[in-house]
Amino acid sequence: MKLSIREDYPRKLVSIPLRVLIVSVSIFVTAISSSCVPADRPKYSASEAERAQISGFENIRAHVDDPRPSAEAYDPWRPVVMKGRPTMLAISGGGAGGAFAVGIVSAWSELGTRPTFEVVTGVSTGALIAPLVFLGPEYDHQLRRLYLSDETSGLIDIEWKGAGIFSPSLLQGSALRDTVEENITSEILHRIAREHRVGRRLLVMTTNIDTQRAVIWNIGAIANSDRSDALPLVRRILLASASVPGIFPPVAIKTTVDGKDIEELHSDGGSSAQFFTLPEHLLVAGNNRARGQNLHIYVIVNNALMPEFSMARARALPIMGRAYGILLKSQTKQGLIALYNFAQRSRIDLDIASIDAQVPYSMADPFNASYMRSVYLIGYRNTLNQRLWSKRPIFAPPPIIKQ
Repeated sequence: MKLSIREDYPRKLVSIPLRVLIVSVSIFVTAISSSCVPADRPKYSASEAERAQISGFENIRAHVDDPRPSAEAYDPWRPVVMKGRPTMLAISGGGAGGAFAVGIVSAWSELGTRPTFEVVTGVSTGALIAPLVFLGPEYDHQLRRLYLSDETSGLIDIEWKGAGIFSPSLLQGSALRDTVEENITSEILHRIAREHRVGRRLLVMTTNIDTQRAVIWNIGAIANSDRSDALPLVRRILLASASVPGIFPPVAIKTTVDGKDIEELHSDGGSSAQFFTLPEHLLVAGNNRARGQNLHIYVIVNNALMPEFSMARARALPIMGRAYGILLKSQTKQGLIALYNFAQRSRIDLDIASIDAQVPYSMADPFNASYMRSVYLIGYRNTLNQRLWSKRPIFAPPPIIKQ
């Protein structure tokens, strides 16, 4: 039976970061307030930051730019491969564009060809999608409910204290937090833990604002700890990964170092990279031809890679917003080029999907239901029609149609 997006979805809020317009405002806000640190936040040094750990948890996070770890440290992160062709799925950021990934996995399930991925990773809006994709097709309906809701405007809970200038963010973020809590339940965590014990891995990226470093969290290992504080920690990590700096408040994560309690501030993983597949020490290695043999990596980019024409108003905020969009495209392109080159020399099979059409989008309406349903259908139809995946990143603009 083919999917109809005209289902009567429950009135839920889609948990996605705001896009260009509000982000452009946040650049200004962040520039003004970047030196403001809450008085009750303990100060700590760069040396302490390097050694800080989550109390009660061991080896559940790493930095993307860490050097090659020891075999002992790497073992809890290494997937257990039970088949000859292991697969990885990386889901990118992209805000409302996350509906594109939801369309892909929905159609993939319908076709019956969706792999059981050994590794699933998520960044920003992808971090909110990844846990449900990791658990399999039975959660597709929950994803569609999240990303095809008409009630997304509820996420715009303005922080009126100085319009965000004297507070951590423009929005309060309570609606986003509530959505994460509603959808990441103890049952979900137990299922993630079970898959982790089988040998599958679920990884999510945040950005540590203090250290300016990308942090990868082993969500399955946290879930498998059986600690009572595992669920709150996982929720905070997912919330942090989706919290655009200056728009949603950063998320404080408590750590300890030398018996001292400190609070790290974490936010949008997309500030560091739009997607995550492999640590940097592998991507920059010289010769890895035997290392990745038989590995198949799928990357879903919840954005368009090609240039998208739109006349910008000659005003500061629209221009800043437009420039931020260009920056995100460039960041994604550079990441894909690095991964493509690594895959070529390492015999990794790479498939990339991105939004291949320019969909009308208004910066004044970042949660537009029509936009999300349009990009959902692009992912859904392209998957059903077997024209979704590309073996290399394609950045060419679409053909210009003369008016």
